[in-house]
Amino acid sequence: MTVRTTRRAFLSAATMMAAALAATACGSPQDTATGGGDSAAPVKVGLVYSQSGALASYGKQYIEGFKAGLDFATKGTGKVGDRKIELTEVDDAGDPAKAVSAAKDLIGKGTKIIAGSTASGVALQVAPIAAQNKVLFISGPAATDAVTGANKYTFRSGRQSYQDVVTAKSFIGDPSGKKVVVFAQDGAFGDANEAAVKAVIGSAGATVSSVRAPASATEFTPFASQIKAAKPDLLFVAWAGTTAPAMWQTLDQQGVLSSTTVVTGLDIRASWPTFGAAGAKISFLSHYFDGASDTEASKALKAKVNTIDLFHPDGFAAAQMVVRAAQEGGDDVDKMVTALEGWNFDGVKGKMTIRAADHALLQPMFQAKLAGSGTAFTATAQKSLTGDETAPPAVAMKG
Repeated sequence: MTVRTTRRAFLSAATMMAAALAATACGSPQDTATGGGDSAAPVKVGLVYSQSGALASYGKQYIEGFKAGLDFATKGTGKVGDRKIELTEVDDAGDPAKAVSAAKDLIGKGTKIIAGSTASGVALQVAPIAAQNKVLFISGPAATDAVTGANKYTFRSGRQSYQDVVTAKSFIGDPSGKKVVVFAQDGAFGDANEAAVKAVIGSAGATVSSVRAPASATEFTPFASQIKAAKPDLLFVAWAGTTAPAMWQTLDQQGVLSSTTVVTGLDIRASWPTFGAAGAKISFLSHYFDGASDTEASKALKAKVNTIDLFHPDGFAAAQMVVRAAQEGGDDVDKMVTALEGWNFDGVKGKMTIRAADHALLQPMFQAKLAGSGTAFTATAQKSLTGDETAPPAVAMKG
């Protein structure tokens, strides 16, 4: 593990009135408050995320967003009351064992707020550690639905898979009587996506089937033929890896993209050229892309990173949540939890709401289209869905 420690300052001293208002579960993370606790001691925050490994690019966006969010939430003063924020960054490389070890080490050193988790597998291992040790855990880009409702000490600053699939459903209106095909690779990733589409779109009245390809496949014409023969109203594509350009080219050449509505997730900007000429014919569900919103938070983030990418908002929101928790909870983690539950705040994407019952983060999602060629692509929003429209069903808190 690679550890890097920095000190950041948080808001100037708060008034008693601000402390009194802290009981409400709404407002701005920039509101000043003392937060209680030892006013001479720093607020220790551990950021355990992917600085290396397969998701390093996601981790880079997360930490850039986090630091921009801290600056925004503290109006550049770098303090909560008179207390400095001490950030300790740890590289988990996407390895759950490394993340658990790092979290335990940070907790042993007195850290009461842990954030990060670029990977879903990491988040699911760190969440129980937070509950066992009664520390606040704010998961990051990890999209697994299982983080929601994991335990009372676990929150999330990004979207979850259910919100992705609900956004996909929005492309076909009322799913009743519609035919949906999931095209995915064999394996856990494909299984999870097929299950999600069946749960979300199938339960709304659509007939859901799948066409699955081996992860090693390099020839996609047979699969394109199966898809065309099924005549779906919606084709949901869940694909990962280096074969994506060939897969999209084949679907385009075989007429699949012109014969039905094809939906897939819009990944980070670096991946956009993989769609090639097919990009303009695909409908994208999007967590976020530069220009998807025009909020004060998005303007502040863009001023820091120039071009906002997929996971910058997750880091930004995490920082807003950390500031809220530190302001209102001081050193009392249970008070931090109470302060976050039901809280509404204005994030990069727009209005964000932390559902008290299970800590789901209700947030806008987007329909998008791509235009361009080569390496020069731009995304534009076709429709924005509100947090209520994409809200996952509430689940019972597990711990």
